[in-house]
Amino acid sequence: MESKSPVHVSDADFETIVMKADKPAVVDFWAAWCGPCRMIAPFVEELAAEFGDRAVVAKMDTDANPITPTKFGILGIPTLIFFKDGKEVDRLVGVPRKPKEALRDKLEAMMAAPVAAA
Repeated sequence: MESKSPVHVSDADFETIVMKADKPAVVDFWAAWCGPCRMIAPFVEELAAEFGDRAVVAKMDTDANPITPTKFGILGIPTLIFFKDGKEVDRLVGVPRKPKEALRDKLEAMMAAPVAAA
């Protein structure tokens, strides 16, 4: 089985990779200097390994890509935003008490939810 890692997205390719994805997506907005971001990173890696074929798991460095985080009103990192059909359906700010369970539960709930009518 091949190892799946989060895809690194930028302001330039965010629309194509995340918003136009044909499956649910979760994006970890982070920065290298952020301690809590480093704490949650291994759980995002695990999420990518577990859900890589069924969801887009992405990371965006907020220092290198300021446009997209501003567009989504991100004021603190880490912030993980869950997208389905190009719309934000959930978000998690900071590091939850049980990161692996929290991330998995949110992603599974989003994948199980019916597609909203346009």
